[in-house]
Amino acid sequence: QVELVESGGGLVQAGGSLRLSCAASGRTFSNYAMGWFRQAPGKEREFVAAISRYGGSIRYGDSVKGRFTISRDNAKNTVYLEMNSLEPEDTAVYYCAAGRVEFARVAVSTASYEYWGQGTQVTVSS
Repeated sequence: QVELVESGGGLVQAGGSLRLSCAASGRTFSNYAMGWFRQAPGKEREFVAAISRYGGSIRYGDSVKGRFTISRDNAKNTVYLEMNSLEPEDTAVYYCAAGRVEFARVAVSTASYEYWGQGTQVTVSS
């Protein structure tokens, strides 16, 4: 079992920045690829970013490329999502997820992730 706890969400003006954190506990953190997803009211959960077990592979959703940065610190069992140039369209609940994806690979599908955090709200005002 892996427990994931997100933090760092909040209210920010358009153009601002936020840094989300996701702390993991339970199993060996480096055994899992990590991903960030988001879900806005009335919409499906959307892929945001993913990082492989040791950070060698990274992928971003098209809507956040060039604005968001995912990183991880295996010594701290934590994955981060640095969000810059935020837009009102980024408003959503953000979830981190852990999955036993093949070594050095990332996954963009929710089905590839076994464990999910409770989510943290990000609201971007115009």
